[in-house]
Amino acid sequence: MLLPIRDDNPTRRFPIVTIALVAINIAIYIYTLTLPGQQALAELYNRYALFPKAIVTGHPVVSNQIQPVYLSLFTSMFLHDSPLPLHVGFNMLFLWIFGNNVEDVFGRFKYIIFYLFAGIAGSLLQIAIDPNSTIPNIGASGAVSGVLAAYLILFPSARVLTVIPIIFFFTVVRIPAIVVIGFWFLLQVFSAFFGMGGAASGGVAYFAHIGGFAAGLLMTLFIPRHKHRLPQQF
Repeated sequence: MLLPIRDDNPTRRFPIVTIALVAINIAIYIYTLTLPGQQALAELYNRYALFPKAIVTGHPVVSNQIQPVYLSLFTSMFLHDSPLPLHVGFNMLFLWIFGNNVEDVFGRFKYIIFYLFAGIAGSLLQIAIDPNSTIPNIGASGAVSGVLAAYLILFPSARVLTVIPIIFFFTVVRIPAIVVIGFWFLLQVFSAFFGMGGAASGGVAYFAHIGGFAAGLLMTLFIPRHKHRLPQQF
């Protein structure tokens, strides 16, 4: 596994949308830690998580699910596994590293629309793969996958400081974004088709990652971009 830490790719503008998204996701995760027991957490997930069968039929599959059920396409993006922080931690790390530059190129309004549409696209592919599932789907992974795809197209040669495990040791190197993100995407594809578990058994919804990534690639090709000004030379 390759774990990015940061990139050497400065932005021109303060990434307020990316920071807001990270802050909102972390705040909601912290809120889940304050809930009094697993029953309260389950009720929160049942209300705001995405249930594929509910989206297909248009009817809730649990009694307290948000209605109309299609709102869960949005609300589920801001929920993560609790209490372990790995799910929200990795998503927000990737969003922070790569999202600020994508926001800088797209502009704030187009970036938030891009983010939400990538998340929805990821969910729709996951639903298409298992339309009768009544297992709750949560997480920003589809949206973040779209951001990774945009970064791959916009900054393929940008250097990313990355942790690489070598047997029992770790080394930190700077490698091109196309290698880091390309490896990550191949891992998602392999896990989706050949890995164990997956969303059907309550695991990782890899097809949501693939769907968000594919949508991100397509949208990046068509979204107008802010032109970067070259610094003046004296």
